[in-house]
Amino acid sequence: MSATPPSSDELRLVLPAAHSVEARLRVELREHALAREVPEDELPFLEFVLSELCSNAIDHGGGDGVRDEADSLAAVRMTVSFRVQGGAWALSVADMGGGDPELVRERLQDEEQPDLDGHRGRGLYLLKGLLDRFHVQKSRDGLGLEFTAVKRWTED
Repeated sequence: MSATPPSSDELRLVLPAAHSVEARLRVELREHALAREVPEDELPFLEFVLSELCSNAIDHGGGDGVRDEADSLAAVRMTVSFRVQGGAWALSVADMGGGDPELVRERLQDEEQPDLDGHRGRGLYLLKGLLDRFHVQKSRDGLGLEFTAVKRWTED
């Protein structure tokens, strides 16, 4: 796992796209958020958003099937960026799985509720209704998609 220096305003991590890295990622994010005065009662929701975006990147982000072990996935990476500014946080997760951001935007704008009995497809739908902003674009490296979630905790 590589990270930006601790003094940086932005936490940026590049790590294997594997569920096995999620616990360490939550610790890093929590420490960074608390050091930048994100209220402690905001952290459970932030961790929920992180979990949903990481699961999406891991399960759809360039590998075959669900990712379990980081050691076997050195080539399949995800990038997590987190910034706190002016009473709000922004969390981005980018993957390597290709995809068309316009198709995802269309699905996110669809007001029809996803199949609640189905196995997948509810995470992004839930996020769009709980965040102040939620958008998708091509990842910076052009290999996949980058989802960005923004939430305010103050009225500033």
